[in-house]
Amino acid sequence: MSGVEIRLATKADAEIIITMLTGLGDEIGDLDRFQSTKEAITNYGFGQNPMFQCFVAEQEKSETGLVLFFPVFSTTRGKPGVYVQDLWVSRSARGQGLGRRMLAEVINYSAAQWDASYLTLMMYADNAGAKAFYKNLGFTSDQNELPMALDGDAFVTAGADE
Repeated sequence: MSGVEIRLATKADAEIIITMLTGLGDEIGDLDRFQSTKEAITNYGFGQNPMFQCFVAEQEKSETGLVLFFPVFSTTRGKPGVYVQDLWVSRSARGQGLGRRMLAEVINYSAAQWDASYLTLMMYADNAGAKAFYKNLGFTSDQNELPMALDGDAFVTAGADE
């Protein structure tokens, strides 16, 4: 996809990041659970201890994609990797290789920055387009791993001293 610039996001990009994340939430039907804000993106992504990094893709001053990621470590592999939390490409830019280019940026950046040797992500099981995209790139699922979450009151309760 020519004319698209992919660059590492800065604090000044918090507003466009939240706009694209809101678009992603709407597209996958998760907007009712979406609670992220510009302030959260600014604080947790660009504060004193950043918890994630993000590449943004733009074409003619219009945002066309983002990929939000952070380091992980696998005790099984004995190596660091990278976890992609969100990958979004605008409808107008889909099918032109931008998603693949953005993942390549993450792979090259994380390999150079923290010696990452693998990439993991999760996708919604009913997202046929994403499933085909990731399968085409060579992603596989591990039937031995089951995503689990501890959230809300259960998170607070589990962290409380008895």
